[in-house]
Amino acid sequence: MDFSSVAAISTPYGRGAIAVIRISGEDALDILDRVFLPASGKKITDYAPGRLIRGDIVSAGRQIDDGMAVFFKAPHSYTGENSAEIYCHGGILVSEEVLKAVFAAGASPAGPGEFTKRAFINGKLGLTEAEAIINTIDAETKDKLDLARSHRKGVLSTKIKGIYSSLLTLVSSAYVFADYPDEDLADISPEEMAERLEGIHTDITDLASTYKMGQAINEGIYTVLAGRPNTGKSSLLNLLLGSDRAIVSDTAGTTRDSIEESVSLGRIILRLCDTAGIREGKDEIEKLGIERSISALERAGLVIAVFDGSQEATDEDRRVCEIVSRLSCAKIALINKSDLEKKFELDTSGFDKTISMSAKYAESSEILTKEIESLFIEGEIDYDSDAIVSSARQRASLDRAAESLTNAINALSSGYTPDVAGLDIEEAMSALGEIDGRTVSEDIVKDIFGRFCVGK
Repeated sequence: MDFSSVAAISTPYGRGAIAVIRISGEDALDILDRVFLPASGKKITDYAPGRLIRGDIVSAGRQIDDGMAVFFKAPHSYTGENSAEIYCHGGILVSEEVLKAVFAAGASPAGPGEFTKRAFINGKLGLTEAEAIINTIDAETKDKLDLARSHRKGVLSTKIKGIYSSLLTLVSSAYVFADYPDEDLADISPEEMAERLEGIHTDITDLASTYKMGQAINEGIYTVLAGRPNTGKSSLLNLLLGSDRAIVSDTAGTTRDSIEESVSLGRIILRLCDTAGIREGKDEIEKLGIERSISALERAGLVIAVFDGSQEATDEDRRVCEIVSRLSCAKIALINKSDLEKKFELDTSGFDKTISMSAKYAESSEILTKEIESLFIEGEIDYDSDAIVSSARQRASLDRAAESLTNAINALSSGYTPDVAGLDIEEAMSALGEIDGRTVSEDIVKDIFGRFCVGK
């Protein structure tokens, strides 16, 4: 990447108490010296790094504003480069004028996430920690904030480094055997290597299994509300959202297309999808909506099948039950309208949970929240010590590492020499290296930092 000095406004666009203009690159101090005049009459270069100085912000000899500035000398900065920050009064025009002055003094515009990207490239933080920064900014729940803090502290990356180090020991022994097969210099026998690989494989699969919880907390669970028409799906959606997002009517088939919204529900996030009622469509538009409902079910991480408890089960209810029961995701059978006389009877043993409630009452949301949480989070989480996988990228890397270790174990059990297993161990290490950025591709880096705002 281009390591010329860059600058951007790092505070939100609009009016505020202050605005922060950040500069990073080899020429950061020279650029700051051209636009900032300390009130003491000295030059900014006369002050020690890390000291906050009051003065005037100027452009072409004209004062733009008065404020504060600080310089951080590499490598003791967020990016690991020479960096500077200017604090001016918060306002759209004044902050833009200060930024223009910084550009005129030699800086180039920073791209999205460029400061954090430079910190990653300069070894100030790993890719997991970098992802945690954007998750901190985007956090909608306390648990998501705590999980992001855990990743910023390096709880997950420390776990990964430990596994990586164990594999490095094994692969080193495997290649000693390859170089000196007749001298018995390898300190680990093939049998012991296979045993150790089994233990490491278990560690990796255990870590990968935390993604179910991490996804619910960090990314959100794609949750589909399904059922035949007029069972109360839209009422349930409005209850969970706390607003009248969907039209509620006694007329069956009111919801003709999928409605998608995100909601923080207790400790987790749901990406809700209220689908058209599943039945035989009466027209082409309704049929298309039902087809989309079926497609949404196939992508779901959680399905809440809604049934009308005040009516006897219909063939359409049985069809919904059959479709949902076959899915591999988490499933809840919600018997709605519990405030009315119950007439509904249907075998819901194919579901993880069966809940009876009424979407008319606010307290029902608390009941459903606890039941959903229990499907994804077991007990309390110690974010200071529990390593939790929170992104599909991390989970995919762990799955590839586990697959490679399985191949290595199979090679040893089939009688192949340790150096053959070493090739698979190296592939596992490469997959693990993608998690914290040791071996990550440029496309993945671009994708991650492309989600950042400019100025971070």
